[in-house]
Amino acid sequence: MLAARLPGLLPPLERGEALEAAAMAALAGMPDALAEQPPFRAPHHSASVAALVGGGSRPRPGEISLAHQGVLFLDELPEFNRRTLEALREPLEAGRVVIARALHTAQFPARFQLVAAMNPCPCGWRGHPARACACTPDQVARYVGKISGPLLDRIDLHVSLPPSDPDWMSGPPGEPSSPVRERVMGCRRRQMARQGKPNAALAGAELDEHCRMDGEARALLSQAMRRLAGSARALHRALRVARTIADLDGEDMLAARHVAQAVQYRRSGV
Repeated sequence: MLAARLPGLLPPLERGEALEAAAMAALAGMPDALAEQPPFRAPHHSASVAALVGGGSRPRPGEISLAHQGVLFLDELPEFNRRTLEALREPLEAGRVVIARALHTAQFPARFQLVAAMNPCPCGWRGHPARACACTPDQVARYVGKISGPLLDRIDLHVSLPPSDPDWMSGPPGEPSSPVRERVMGCRRRQMARQGKPNAALAGAELDEHCRMDGEARALLSQAMRRLAGSARALHRALRVARTIADLDGEDMLAARHVAQAVQYRRSGV
């Protein structure tokens, strides 16, 4: 439910982006009118590698290209074939997928936001305050082990959702999407004015230039990366997340609180 609402929080597609998304749909045999809202794709966990990343004797785009400029949602992540999930690693980094065949090679864009969901264990009750988990430690380890470390390393935010309060329906209504979307659009405008691209596209020297930190923030990040044994990729992703958190706060320099929140999202619960 949360993932399906994400496209409504994202900035509307510019005309060039909408044309790219429409072109991918047309190549897949699903012509549609230009849409301002980013696409949302949610393939079933039985999807093959070709269905997810594209393929065929005459290569056609897969789900990751149909989600270009939008959101790809993978529910029940450990139920996907491991080989299928591993095929996501390069497109997540490069923003494109290259399909090579004997006579020709096809390249499709695949710059999407990956959102995935999984249970804490096969029975779904591990850590629940009122229900006992029926899984053995080996079953839990096998279930969680279906998601490789390199794939997890490419997911910026790892969030554990606690069980819902039984009285949640009697609580006050949540915040509508429209004001959240305005904050997101303001954050995006700030990024484009500063560097001409979203924070997700920052790399190398750009991170040093646009992710300036005070001394406390730098010390906290260094300590956290040592404690979590983070890779260079994890460090760069944490910096991009911290930069975005600071943009939402309207701050030019990364403070310790921005870095702490970004690092907290790297503490995977799986």
